[in-house]
Amino acid sequence: MAELPGTDAPEPSGDSPAPRAWLTRNLVLLSAISFLQDTASELLYPILPIFITAVLGAPAAVLGSIEGLADGISAIVSPFAGRAADRLGRKPLIANGYGLAAVGKLLIALATAWPTVLVARCVDRLGKGVRGAPRDALIADGVLAAQRGRAFGFHRAMDTSGAVVGPLIGLAAYEVLDHRIRPLLWIAVIPALLSVGLVAFVRDPRRDRVRMLSGEAAKNHSTRPEAAAQAPLPPTFRRVAGILTVFSLVNFPDALLLLRLHAIGFSVAMTILAYASYNVVYALFSYPAGALSDHLSRARIYAVGLAFFSLGYIGLGLTRSTSLAWVILCAYGMFAACTDGVGKAWVSSLVGPALQGRAQGIYQGLTGMAIVFAGVWAGLLWHGSGVVPLLVSGTVAGLFALWLFVAPPDRPRVGAMSTPLR
Repeated sequence: MAELPGTDAPEPSGDSPAPRAWLTRNLVLLSAISFLQDTASELLYPILPIFITAVLGAPAAVLGSIEGLADGISAIVSPFAGRAADRLGRKPLIANGYGLAAVGKLLIALATAWPTVLVARCVDRLGKGVRGAPRDALIADGVLAAQRGRAFGFHRAMDTSGAVVGPLIGLAAYEVLDHRIRPLLWIAVIPALLSVGLVAFVRDPRRDRVRMLSGEAAKNHSTRPEAAAQAPLPPTFRRVAGILTVFSLVNFPDALLLLRLHAIGFSVAMTILAYASYNVVYALFSYPAGALSDHLSRARIYAVGLAFFSLGYIGLGLTRSTSLAWVILCAYGMFAACTDGVGKAWVSSLVGPALQGRAQGIYQGLTGMAIVFAGVWAGLLWHGSGVVPLLVSGTVAGLFALWLFVAPPDRPRVGAMSTPLR
């Protein structure tokens, strides 16, 4: 029987041997790869602004432009990478994506002027755009739709654990190496290269199947594999992706939140430790939130995350207490825990196996580009302390949380031929 693009059944593969076997070999490997890559990225994240402005002498405007351009490239590339993953297989794109990220970190370590950092960050984020959708599609390939919440939650927990380990390694090395930044850049290259090496052990059963079907299609003068990849995305997916993209227009980059902590009175060391604390909460609760979304409505778990987003932004906008701000930032970690992996599981459950890469690519590309725009408008309205954009975003997020909780966009419409999806 031909598969329907909007169906929720997982594609049979060698990586899904039993209904309860959600912790697949690929999931474990991809989670370890993400852990290593995020350790490298987040080791750099808190010190990169200092390196660009203090060491290389670039103005603050250059820092914002570098990050905005890099994130924009990642968002633009994601849909194309997702479509290519459905046609050609996942592993080649995953390998190239992590390879580009490692090259980007190597270029940063070699940089003696800020234009080199610009190129390096663009190469790094290009790698993120190339690998993100194919990797998430490969995770979905081996797991039943009803268990994808815990699968993506596990992956996010491992990925974010790297965001805890990376800054702590960076802080410790910063103190041991007498506050020298350059050696830290070389330390970050090591886990990035290790992550690339692990990709060799990932299996891509879909790539073999695509080759087999393409060969059969050529013999029979059929275009069935191409037709499957070109099938339209279901209306429910378009509705959900559209709503989450609109929300992302108020979800500005976390670098601005760190800037708010500095305005409140956090030192550099306090900011790094607070950021690590946020990631501890994110990592600890990603799997429970994902697993819970397998049993309850994914839309409502996402709504809970938006409620924490609202609390975090409004709280950081109103407080001047460093202690309270630290607690609020930790609570804000629940936003990421309840939305990142849950959002990917939600999207994967709205399309069939032939469209996983395209769906993830479009979702990640649209929301990523929206976050870039959010960073632009928030930066323009920042004016020192950033209270106005924080309060605006927090209020809008609270309204979105109420909307998703009361009227989930994936709820079957009266008279429509659809199956309830979580």
